Amino acid sequence: MKSLGKQAEIYAPDGKPQEEALRRTTHAAIGAHQDDIEIMASHGILECFQAADKWFLGVTTADGSGSPRTGVYAGVSNEAMARIRIDEQNKAARIGNYAAAVQLMHSSAQIKDPSDEAIIAEYVEILSMARPSVVYTHNPADKHDTHVGVALKAIAAMRALPAESRPRKVYGCEVWRNLDWLQDDDKQVLDVSGRENLTAALLGVYDSQIAGGKRYDLATSGRWRTNATYFATHATDTSTGMGYAMDLTPLIADPGLDVGDYTQRFIERFSSDVRGRIAKLRPRGR
Repeated sequence: MKSLGKQAEIYAPDGKPQEEALRRTTHAAIGAHQDDIEIMASHGILECFQAADKWFLGVTTADGSGSPRTGVYAGVSNEAMARIRIDEQNKAARIGNYAAAVQLMHSSAQIKDPSDEAIIAEYVEILSMARPSVVYTHNPADKHDTHVGVALKAIAAMRALPAESRPRKVYGCEVWRNLDWLQDDDKQVLDVSGRENLTAALLGVYDSQIAGGKRYDLATSGRWRTNATYFATHATDTSTGMGYAMDLTPLIADPGLDVGDYTQRFIERFSSDVRGRIAKLRPRGR
C-alpha cells in the first residue's frame, strides 16, 4: 500500500494476502493506541465474530512506545515496549478473528500535529480498499489529545472519500471520557452483552498495560455494566453491557459541518437539560 509508512504493519490472522484481507471488511475501527480498539469498538468485534458475511478491521495509529509502565515492565525500553504492544494487538486480532490489524506506528506528536497530512492519506488508502459500512473511532469530546487527533484525522479521511465509498454509520466512542452525559436521544447505544468471555479475553491480552499499572480490563467492563444499569431510571436492565457513542455520521455525510460546532450542540443540549430540570424542581423562592 503506497501511502503507508515504512514501519507500518498489516497482520491478517488467517494468513490471507493483505489486500484480500482488507477488502472483506464490513466493520472497521480507527484508534489511537493498542487496546483502544477493544475498549471502544467491541460492539463491532462481537458483531463480526464468526459471522460468515462480516469482518472486523482494526487500525491502530500510534506506536505505543510512550505508554506508562511499572512492575515487570518498568525497565522496558520504548523500542521494546512498542514491539510488545504490537504483538498484544495482533494477539487480540487472533482472538477476535479480525479480518486484519493495521498498525501505522506514528508518534503521538505526529498524530496531534494539525498540519500533518500523512496519517490522513494513510487512512484514506485503507478505507478506500476496505470500504467498511460501519466505522468506530474516538469521539471529539474525549479528554486525551491523541484520541481527539485521531478522530479529527479520521473524519477528514472519510470526508475525502467519494460519497459512494463513505461508511453509512460512524460512531465516536468512549475511552478517556464517558458519554453518559449525552441526552438519551443522542446516545448511540452499543450492546456488548452476551459474550463476556470473549470481551474479557480481548481486554486481558494487554498485559503490558494491566501488569504495568492500568486496569483497563476491569475499568472497561465496569463502565459497560454501569451504563447498562443506569441507562433507564424507571425500567429494568435490558442488557448486561452497553457502550455509548456519539453519532458522527452527519459529519461524514456533510463535510461542510464544523466538527467543533457539531460537538458543542451535544454539550448545549446537556446543559439545557440540567438547567431546565433545576428550574422545574427548585423550591419557590429558593
